[in-house]
Amino acid sequence: MSFIAKDSGGGDFRRVPPGVHVGRCVALIDLGTQEVEFQGEKKLQHKAVVRWEVLGEDDAGVPLTVDIEGREMPMTVSKRYTMSLNSKSRLRADLAAWRGRDFTPEELKEFDVSKLLGAYAMLNVQENKVENGKTYTNVASITPLPREIAKHKPTGVHDLVRFNMDNPDMAVFATFHEKLQETIKASAEWKAMHSGRSAGIVAREDAPSGFDDMDSDIPF
Repeated sequence: MSFIAKDSGGGDFRRVPPGVHVGRCVALIDLGTQEVEFQGEKKLQHKAVVRWEVLGEDDAGVPLTVDIEGREMPMTVSKRYTMSLNSKSRLRADLAAWRGRDFTPEELKEFDVSKLLGAYAMLNVQENKVENGKTYTNVASITPLPREIAKHKPTGVHDLVRFNMDNPDMAVFATFHEKLQETIKASAEWKAMHSGRSAGIVAREDAPSGFDDMDSDIPF
């Protein structure tokens, strides 16, 4: 397998409010090959999580932060993807919107998703309620920063984190919340104690898409 394509914890739980926010990509987390089921059909798909810190204030002017071990840190929001650049994949659609243009045929052969780390974007965050009554916060769409905001980007706070199943950093793994750890442990790579090395996180156009889930201003 190639890996080239938490809640923040602490304090009271606070959900990122709906709206458009400045975000900075702070984590790329390889979930490995996961078994997924849709309409009674099971498949194995390479999954990953992209996480952003949200920089700014809510409509009432309250900073979008949470207390983590006595330090005010930006709230975070994540999105899970199948690592595919298939024309119908969510990853390709979101990256094209984020970049402000689609991929060239050459880029589609292999795109190093690690380039996302540290990149800024405008995140359209929405709340969705499901049948069990729970409310989830989702990143509905991603766009580049407007030019004026890009000139004065807010300073990022969170450290940049990359977790790669080809060469897992167990110190990083230990910082993940229990549910995320359990998801990673369910991967085929974890079960096989896979230990190969890879240069980065790569997504390819010909990777299985599953159920489909600016000139110099282009951030990656």
